[in-house]
Amino acid sequence: MRAGETVFVDSGAWIALALTRDPLHARAREAWESLADTGARPHTSVPVVLETFTFLERNAARDVALAWKDSLETVKRFRLLACSATDLTQSWKYFERTDLHKLSAVDATSFVLMSRARIRWAFAFDHHFAAVGFRLVG
Repeated sequence: MRAGETVFVDSGAWIALALTRDPLHARAREAWESLADTGARPHTSVPVVLETFTFLERNAARDVALAWKDSLETVKRFRLLACSATDLTQSWKYFERTDLHKLSAVDATSFVLMSRARIRWAFAFDHHFAAVGFRLVG
């Protein structure tokens, strides 16, 4: 990854960063620090924020979810990508692929948003990102 490159942060990465008990927490912290060192520009999407917040609120506690939400304001060079009805419509094409078993609608939408924003890197622990051609961080 080049210095200053844009990277899309998926729910799994946000969750691993937020929960010290997560089995991927140490790996996520190391990757996050490496991204910061290279000046990466983290992006995520509205659907990913909703998915992450909901997971943290249901599986940890509301204060953990709120603290994570508040922490987004401190992330340097962070950008939140909107998701339109057109993006959602375009995401359905990924469900026609037989190699993407158990794909989530949030991930499919992320692929559309990443392609539109020309983002090549994903901070994710989900193999689906690599299966559709994105490079993984983490």
